[in-house]
Amino acid sequence: MSSRLPANARREQLLEVALTAFARAGYHETSMNEVADAAGVTKPVLYQHFESKRELYQSLLDDVGARLVGAITTATDGVESGREQTQRGFRAYFGWVADHPEAFVLLFGGASRQDVEFATAVRRFTAEAAQAIAPLIAGGIDDEHRLTLAHALVGLSEGASRRLVERGAEFDPDAVADQLSAFAWAGLRGITQPVLR
Repeated sequence: MSSRLPANARREQLLEVALTAFARAGYHETSMNEVADAAGVTKPVLYQHFESKRELYQSLLDDVGARLVGAITTATDGVESGREQTQRGFRAYFGWVADHPEAFVLLFGGASRQDVEFATAVRRFTAEAAQAIAPLIAGGIDDEHRLTLAHALVGLSEGASRRLVERGAEFDPDAVADQLSAFAWAGLRGITQPVLR
């Protein structure tokens, strides 16, 4: 059995172990017994921190989503140049994916999309990422259109990341980020206010 840890440290350890378990086998195929065994604790200890498997999974989504959004906002905070902000945002995102592929699978994988409650949590973090990106999009366009473009950039990043993670090979996150930020920046420079009909 695992040595006694302070409550906060134990909770973090359980989340880390559960992340690996859920990313490998999926939500439905992973049991609380398996998480407890992998963490080296008894099932009652696991239930002291999480009342159910659903609560554990939701807590993981919240933790992973907050870390992703935090990585982007920290990387772009205080940067003046729109182009540099775009590059740093992409580098933070793809660096996070390269360092945490299991977290990416958890956040954007099957169970997180098929369950209504989990999908709502993922949409919330996607929206937060888009909100963090939107101010980086300069130009004479209104806030709503800017936010739509930010969601498009989030989708672009997710699609590229999905392919990279599914391939399973190592990749250079900075090289991928630089290519996609150049691609995005070239497109953003040509953006004009849409004509509403």
